[in-house]
Amino acid sequence: MTGCGNPLHPQRTFSPNQKYAALIETAGYVPVPSAPRITSSCCPRPGGAVNAYGIKISHRTYDAAGLNPVRQQKSGVTARKGLWEVHCDPYDVSKVFVRGPGGWITCPWKYLDKVPVPFGELAWDYVSGRLAEQGRGNAGELERAQACR
Repeated sequence: MTGCGNPLHPQRTFSPNQKYAALIETAGYVPVPSAPRITSSCCPRPGGAVNAYGIKISHRTYDAAGLNPVRQQKSGVTARKGLWEVHCDPYDVSKVFVRGPGGWITCPWKYLDKVPVPFGELAWDYVSGRLAEQGRGNAGELERAQACR
């Protein structure tokens, strides 16, 4: 087996596991599903109402043309009180998945074009808490998003 080099330590050879361990120490670990079909099944499942403007999750608005047939409609699932099944990835708030009558609908975040760097739910919660501490708890969605950058 050949080792991996390191420009900071040219005299030493590292195993792939040692390089991976160093990467985890530096960048952290983010679990990523191995296939798109797994993404929608592994994500948390908050229920959501599909309104005229789209769907709101944690004070973020998501919308897509695919939601048009189900806007302001109940899902028909009484166990969910008529709310639609919504899956979201806590490590990437740029989109959510809504289970529509014909399958999954990918809905991007309305302000994604104003915030080019994706961030996770923890960053969103942190910024929302900090704005509340500063007396700006009613800060709008776009202001919160820009503060996450």
